[in-house]
Amino acid sequence: MVEEIKVKTLALLGATGSIGTQALEVVRQQPGRFRVAVLSAQRQWELLARQAREFRPAAVVIGDESFYQPLKEALADQPETEVLAGTAALAEVVTRPEIDIVLTALMGYAGLLPTVAAIRAGKDIALANKETLVVAGELITSLIRQHNVRLLPVDSEHSAIFQCLVGEEANPIEKIILTASGGPFRGRTAQQMESVTKAQALKHPNWDMGAKITIDSASLMNKGLEVIEAKWLFGLTNEQIDVVVHPQSIVHSLVQFEDGSLKAQLGLPDMKLPIQYALGYPQRLANTFPRFSFLDYPTLTFEAPDRAAFPNLELAFGAMRRGGNAPCILNAANEVAVAAFLREQVGFRQMSDLVAECLARVSYLAEPLLADLVATDAETRRVAARLIKS
Repeated sequence: MVEEIKVKTLALLGATGSIGTQALEVVRQQPGRFRVAVLSAQRQWELLARQAREFRPAAVVIGDESFYQPLKEALADQPETEVLAGTAALAEVVTRPEIDIVLTALMGYAGLLPTVAAIRAGKDIALANKETLVVAGELITSLIRQHNVRLLPVDSEHSAIFQCLVGEEANPIEKIILTASGGPFRGRTAQQMESVTKAQALKHPNWDMGAKITIDSASLMNKGLEVIEAKWLFGLTNEQIDVVVHPQSIVHSLVQFEDGSLKAQLGLPDMKLPIQYALGYPQRLANTFPRFSFLDYPTLTFEAPDRAAFPNLELAFGAMRRGGNAPCILNAANEVAVAAFLREQVGFRQMSDLVAECLARVSYLAEPLLADLVATDAETRRVAARLIKS
């Protein structure tokens, strides 16, 4: 008897980015398992139009409304696909009844409000937007419980922890260990970091990612954001999270249980595997992705992160310990700082200085509501912009 395959209907937010394009590769690898109902992009309307022609979704959304007309014209001969624009449209399409799971691959703070709307509509979330939990972890996890939906991590480190915990529900965690590649500047001193250029920072040794996350990885802010995300994903205390640098990026993270045992998930540095695991969960789906061999990696090494050379990691731990809207301030300030660095308005080390200054200046709230977090994000961006100009 052949097992009937249940087709999952997918809304993919951020379809033209690194995660989004790899998610569509997963869909191509799994014919008959997924149907793409929604695709979105912020500005890349031409690629979005090509994706829409291939996958024929019910709706496409372009975030930047100035690109609505060219996208509409490009899909004029595809009347089955509704063309929409703007943030309100994005928050609406994810609530449509035919959608089973929403893959949130938007960059930065922009992922928060559509994710909230999807959860409230009872949709499972495949989360590739760590900033959602950084900014509003307590709110999001409360909504997940309230609406009885699944929150499935897509980041490779959090997917690793999630996989290690399957079947371990009755066994308390002593701590988790998130691995970091160390980025392109591993081993450099704080003084050497002063002269880092944009071109150098955009060359990650292991992963192929978008510009923003590549810079975050180089500064270790990406790992700091992942630390905060892990707290909320797995219900951990601040003291239960550790970070080690693992340059080969083969061990994607580990769980240590109260008996001292460690479980780890290993694999090649390829985001398609954690994407597929989240979309297919609880099944592991066969694929033709490259396989890992220990013979290709005879040496795996681990070391402590240098928090003096990479202060962003300590800033993130500090924001997590403080709680309230501090992680929201951290994230907004970092988004502004990275954008300024990519425009070559600030230096590499100045990004950390800008984040620290915003954490000191922006109004602190111990128990923020969603509206407070929206206001905090806006206030932080104004403060950061003034600091850059001064």
